[in-house]
Amino acid sequence: MKKAPYIEIENPDELMAIAGEADLFQHIAFQGIDFNEIPDPLLKHKYTDCIFMGCVIPEFMKKAMDSSCFVFPTFDMPFTTYPNCLYDFDSLYAGYDPDVEGSFDICYDTQVYQHYVEAGKQADCISETLARSLHDHSISDALYDFLAGYDEKDVIAVMGGHALSRTDEGYRKVAMISKSLAEKGKLMVSGGGPGAMEATHLGAWMAGRSVEELDDALTMLSVAPSFRDPEWLSSAVRVMRKYPQEKFCSLGVPTWFYGHEPTAAFATHIAKYFDNSVREDGILTIAKGGIIYSPGSAGTLQEIFQDAAQNHYETFGYASPMVFLGEKYYKEEIPVYPLIEDLLARGKYKNLIISITDDAEEVISKFI
Repeated sequence: MKKAPYIEIENPDELMAIAGEADLFQHIAFQGIDFNEIPDPLLKHKYTDCIFMGCVIPEFMKKAMDSSCFVFPTFDMPFTTYPNCLYDFDSLYAGYDPDVEGSFDICYDTQVYQHYVEAGKQADCISETLARSLHDHSISDALYDFLAGYDEKDVIAVMGGHALSRTDEGYRKVAMISKSLAEKGKLMVSGGGPGAMEATHLGAWMAGRSVEELDDALTMLSVAPSFRDPEWLSSAVRVMRKYPQEKFCSLGVPTWFYGHEPTAAFATHIAKYFDNSVREDGILTIAKGGIIYSPGSAGTLQEIFQDAAQNHYETFGYASPMVFLGEKYYKEEIPVYPLIEDLLARGKYKNLIISITDDAEEVISKFI
């Protein structure tokens, strides 16, 4: 018989809501709860078949936990081992102030990346690898909690290169596509980095505003065309301050494996991972509404063939659109589209829904 899911409790208010009059907590997963902050009556409860992850547990309370309970250890790391929600700009860049020189070097994201590099991307310390795995597990848990609010076919990803300049027409085109699809109720997803990825989140951030306002935002960003420019992040913050977003969301899924590339500030929800393979396959898995491929290099090509395999086997019960944005690029410079067409015609691939265009409106039409 399949075991029922654990009730997940991630803050004191949720704990109070389920307390009731019973004196027993059973089959509950507590995440990041400081039980020292819980009212005394609740501390008198008994606990059975409960999981405690990153919790602060008073010594006397441990006597109320039977042998079926499991307490995951805490780790002395510069990152939160058990995050109970996705990151956003404020939490990932905590400590960063665009008006304070050098603050980027001490923000949360930078400190985590520096630790990651110093400990080794392929760390040989078991406490380090365990802490990273537990972090990524918690991020995946938070990610699927977030995605539960969307129809799976409304989740659309944009894949493309990190090198795309903010002043390139292709950047504006991706932003326009993302803006339009977000306004139509789609959740726009990317790898959460610069270039085409950032353009995806900028578009969703500017959803509900005019094209003129989007162009103004692009002008503001043009002072730092590349993520290597000193004002890349601060210019994004200035746009966010001028054009706050409270209605439309987007999801970035970056990784500290490529931590030299800063995370797109415009993503309202950020699932940042240590393990790039989990992150990369995860993006393709959740984008059941389809994927837009803007020009990119080796990483984008890898994703194309991973996605093609998922669609070929209808891994999730159906195939999703694969839309290639850039005819010359995908037919001549990197002729992957003719190859896929040929393989599809000869039956080596099946079920693929492919198209290619340079027209933004045609791209949008494939998803509505």
